[in-house]
Amino acid sequence: MPDKRLFKARGHAFALGVRTWVMGILNVTPDSFSDGGAFDDPDAALARALAMAAQGADILDIGGESTRPGHRPISAEEEAERVIPILRKVCAETGLPVSIDTSKASVAREAVVAGACIINDVRATRADPDMARVAAETGAGLILMYNATPLPEGSADPDPSWAEEPLLMDRIVRYLSDSMRRAILDGVGADRIAVDPGIGFGVDAAQSCEILRRLSALSSTGAPILIGPSRKSFIGTTLGLPVEERLMGTAAAVAIGIANGADFVRVHDVREMVRVARMTDAIVRGGTVHG
Repeated sequence: MPDKRLFKARGHAFALGVRTWVMGILNVTPDSFSDGGAFDDPDAALARALAMAAQGADILDIGGESTRPGHRPISAEEEAERVIPILRKVCAETGLPVSIDTSKASVAREAVVAGACIINDVRATRADPDMARVAAETGAGLILMYNATPLPEGSADPDPSWAEEPLLMDRIVRYLSDSMRRAILDGVGADRIAVDPGIGFGVDAAQSCEILRRLSALSSTGAPILIGPSRKSFIGTTLGLPVEERLMGTAAAVAIGIANGADFVRVHDVREMVRVARMTDAIVRGGTVHG
């Protein structure tokens, strides 16, 4: 039976269990691991957004600060200067739902005012305790991501006990369940929260594969699941390939993720991954067969 639930995000509703929703990545940064510097020019960023829309993206995820290992942290002011003007144009000209990829509540608020409907927080509100309140007050959807890398200087994990759990997926479920609980207490509706197991964030290649293999464990949270394996280093490590040759590895990860319960996939190669998602949906969800 199809899932009757919806993921709601500020005027948008995404049906769960019927099809996979494809989120196209737009990094407007000079230093992201895959496409740093390619789209930090506003015209290039808009052209890329329009291209992903034409290729079948359902959502566009815009980020102004790299989260790759060893990245240079930036201020909320610098991040907003990078992302808000581009986000405003993308919202106006693509007509697609837009997500803001940030761990800073002030940037998230500005982005929602500018047109974003989803906040994608790679720190699951732990870097900025005001994040859940921004989502609650604006009606934005909230994606909470597991992240085992050290918190930014000056922030403190409100519940560090998750790290004591010896089993990886149990640790991830505990971390995300706690973040969900606190977000709900801050006023975010449960139907506006999704979870992301954080592939590549403080986990090695073998653990990233384990996350995909055991992804269905996240169903215990009751939240829709998003995965972001696109071009990640675990693919490079497994196959011995540079970032520009990880398309097929990404396709395998996306297909396995969907088969194991992913509702949303966050990807760079939209055209190809839309096709992977539709084929996988046809197999595991009884999606439409064309022709």
